[in-house]
Amino acid sequence: MERQARSGAPPGEPGFTPDPRRWKALWVTLATGFMSLLDVTIVSVALPSMQRDLGASASSVQWVVSGYALAFALVLVPAGRLGDALGRRRIFLGALAGFVVCSAGAGAAPTIAWLVVARLAQGACAGCLAPQNSALIQQMFRGAERGRAFGLFGAIVGVSSAVGPITGGLILALAQGNQGWRWIFYVNVPVGALAFLLGLRLLPRVAPGRRERLDLPGTGLLGTGVLALMLPLVFAESGGLHTLWWLFPVGAALLACFIWWEGRVAGRDGQPLLDPRLLTGTRGYALGTTLGALYFVGFSGVWLVFALFFQNGLGYEPLRSGLAVTPFAIGSAVAAVVSGRLVERWERLLTVCGLAAVVTGLGATALILRFAPVGAVAWLAAPALLLGGLGSGCVISPNVTMTLRDVPVRMAGAAGGALQTGQRLGGAVGTAALPGLFYAVLGATGKDYRAAVSLAVGSALVAILAALTVAVVDWRRDHHGPAARQPRTAPGEDAPAPAGRCTGPDAGRG
Repeated sequence: MERQARSGAPPGEPGFTPDPRRWKALWVTLATGFMSLLDVTIVSVALPSMQRDLGASASSVQWVVSGYALAFALVLVPAGRLGDALGRRRIFLGALAGFVVCSAGAGAAPTIAWLVVARLAQGACAGCLAPQNSALIQQMFRGAERGRAFGLFGAIVGVSSAVGPITGGLILALAQGNQGWRWIFYVNVPVGALAFLLGLRLLPRVAPGRRERLDLPGTGLLGTGVLALMLPLVFAESGGLHTLWWLFPVGAALLACFIWWEGRVAGRDGQPLLDPRLLTGTRGYALGTTLGALYFVGFSGVWLVFALFFQNGLGYEPLRSGLAVTPFAIGSAVAAVVSGRLVERWERLLTVCGLAAVVTGLGATALILRFAPVGAVAWLAAPALLLGGLGSGCVISPNVTMTLRDVPVRMAGAAGGALQTGQRLGGAVGTAALPGLFYAVLGATGKDYRAAVSLAVGSALVAILAALTVAVVDWRRDHHGPAARQPRTAPGEDAPAPAGRCTGPDAGRG
């Protein structure tokens, strides 16, 4: 059982007292989360030099990026459940140590096979870290403080994806020579080692509790289902969508079996990997998870399209290409921090407004990239990207807060893992579909890069508009439906809930 004395609750909430070190502990988890999420995109700008230095084929070097993302997604929910059962601090520190070792191994890789294996292991460690971040926030913070903490967490999630190409280009510019790409991995070693030492000192400890079992059949069904859905997307650029399309219905069937099995385990008062009552009985969780997955389809895929346009279409260097989209990253970081203070007052309306701003900003960007003078494209697009970034900062962190705030703390790791699994699947769809559309338009128009980027960005807006629709439905339900008349459990409260809430024999366990 987690020691609840370190939860960081506001005065007056029964059973919880603030931990004076909770904000310092939060910065340790945020720095680690930034590092692990940055590694999803930072490598993309270095793939040509990796391929050249290691004598690798285009298909094998693709696994340096895809393998990391695949392993990351596969372990999120099981790792979250392990953190719930064995202690988030223990899993966090173990995964962080593994991430540092794997980063050093990737940097020292003498062959492409070595590098791919190191990236697979590094991605698995990153996937173990991710759900502990959100679960530790739920454990350490309550009330308005939780909104501010999730605001910072959302800023990390949003900004890490946006600044990956910038950071990678900067490292390559500073590390002269053919082997400069190795520093993209080596830089994780001192940062991770320092975070590990601080984590040992600051993260809340775990008191001995009841021994729990990991749902192995559920883990197998979920893992194979996610793998089946992601493999065609991982190999999309090499024709995977045409040859592996049959894995999509297989994956859907496996996930349906997973849902059935988890319901059966929960019905027998067992210990499911992901309690179905999170989806059916926890207010806002199902819609929030759906919103996050849809948003990441457009949010994740658009960065590769921008990189292809600026580097291949306009001839920008990697660093300049990254700087061209910096306004989005700045806007996202600023808005995410501010929105964490506003989410308790505005609730889902904040997400609705944020998504509307993203649609407006990216829509204007698509038009500017298509019709503005070539020499001034980056400058003219900057205000539109800034608006899109400000909107994005009001989407990711508030959605995380509202999706997880009614989840019992004992389920926080699994719930956070499932939320991020949806985001990773959405990101995989976006990073496969949008560049694929970009290349298709190039082929059909005789390499008209401006038409290709505008159509691809416009297609990303379809997924974001779908997310906006979900946000509006959730907002109207909260303010106009029966749920609006029911009292909401105080954020983080794990006392027995009224009918329709996620309850269980251990609903108060941390």
